[in-house]
Amino acid sequence: MIYSSRNGILVASLALCSILSHSSVIAQEWSTSKNSSGLEPAKLQDYFPKPKHGNTYVIAHRGAHVGIPENSLAAIQKAIDLGCDFVEIDTRATKDGRIVSVHNAEVDRYVIGKTGKVKDFTLEQIKQLDIGENLGPEWKNTRIPGIEDILQLCRGQIGIYLDLKEPLVPELLRIIHTYDMERDIIWYISASQVEVIKELQDLCYKCIAMPDPGPEKNILKVEQLFRPRILASDMGQLSEQFVKSAHAVKAKVFVDEKKGNPAEWEKIIQWGTDGIQTDDPAALIDFLKTRK
Repeated sequence: MIYSSRNGILVASLALCSILSHSSVIAQEWSTSKNSSGLEPAKLQDYFPKPKHGNTYVIAHRGAHVGIPENSLAAIQKAIDLGCDFVEIDTRATKDGRIVSVHNAEVDRYVIGKTGKVKDFTLEQIKQLDIGENLGPEWKNTRIPGIEDILQLCRGQIGIYLDLKEPLVPELLRIIHTYDMERDIIWYISASQVEVIKELQDLCYKCIAMPDPGPEKNILKVEQLFRPRILASDMGQLSEQFVKSAHAVKAKVFVDEKKGNPAEWEKIIQWGTDGIQTDDPAALIDFLKTRK
């Protein structure tokens, strides 16, 4: 399942209080209006499309990978076919600086008879690895996709929830800009990686950073620092108060499921959570269609 401690989020609250004392507000896309005293404070715009299934965004974790190699183009295509709102991908760099989608740092779990770190393979070598053979003959010759392959498939079809496994902001932005997909991607970056989030927001005012504040008490600090339009969380931190605090600062909440069953999904929705990242998007969509 998806649930984890999310990279030791906010050690000692990330010293966010001290960071706030000398940090400037990061610019995103702003609009302004005048009154008798001059310009009013700018307001952040909300560019999110409406969810396809009621009021809850469905995020396919590593693609719709039930019985399909995770993070593969086939899993992404399945998420598109199901009508998911977003597909989650993991990004890592190869030896020659190309970007591919692999969750683990090593290829060992995905490939029969091969070991090693993604960063020790060139893109050409990575593309030779078969990540489908271990799931069955019908998936033989399934390959690890490059970020370009993913953007070409997703463009105009589905949003991307990008889990930044390595600090690759400038490298990714150069590619994303060529596809004009800045508004189609939300970036999961732990709130502890302050400089990485600031770099993203400085380089791309259209881009949507999605920090994870950890405990609910940190939401206001994270909001003051980054002005995020969306926050990430998991079931270890999510609560009704968490969602209320996020909504109070105009931020949506996407949560990673833990149990991934209807009882948990109902609780998540009752708390007002905006999106659910799931390992079984087909089941979640069926649940959303049938719940009263």
